Amino acid sequence: MPSDRPPSPTALLREEHQLILSVADALSRVLAIDSPGGPPAVDTVEGCTTFFRLFADACHHSKEENLLFPALEAHGMSRDAGPIAVMLYEHEQGRALVQAMVELLEQVRAGIRGSEPDLRTASSNFVALITSHIAKEDGILFDMADHLIQGPACDTLCAAYAELADERYEGHSKQDLVDLAAEILEAG
Repeated sequence: MPSDRPPSPTALLREEHQLILSVADALSRVLAIDSPGGPPAVDTVEGCTTFFRLFADACHHSKEENLLFPALEAHGMSRDAGPIAVMLYEHEQGRALVQAMVELLEQVRAGIRGSEPDLRTASSNFVALITSHIAKEDGILFDMADHLIQGPACDTLCAAYAELADERYEGHSKQDLVDLAAEILEAG
């Protein structure tokens, strides 16, 4: 049944946020369940890092950085100050934390002493960052976007999102990554 509601420039992004938050919550649960002195469930953490690298960053953040943010700039928002600048900075912080998690997972698997607490810290820091980041986007920036980007500009932006539906992320489709999230959620 078609909706009478006009399309929103952020509806798809908000939907993706919910999946990202679900996986972040699963990661938190894995970190809480495992004994503080031992390694976390490395296979689950590895699945989470893959999901965050490929879905949250390559798929989701690329839509924001390459499509939504330029559309907001076209409507007068600055990329160098204000909400867009904060979001871009937090994207970089998230990438660094996920990369640290990947490297620390390798150390944990190799049995390098002391790497487990660092993995827990990097993972916890990422969960805190992504949770706060999404709250800011959903509650501030996306509300602004929904107000500014309407009519033909919204249609153009939504069409650009749709064009990415068949994009591949290190050989994985978006659906593959959604399925990975489902596996993580079942395990967690």
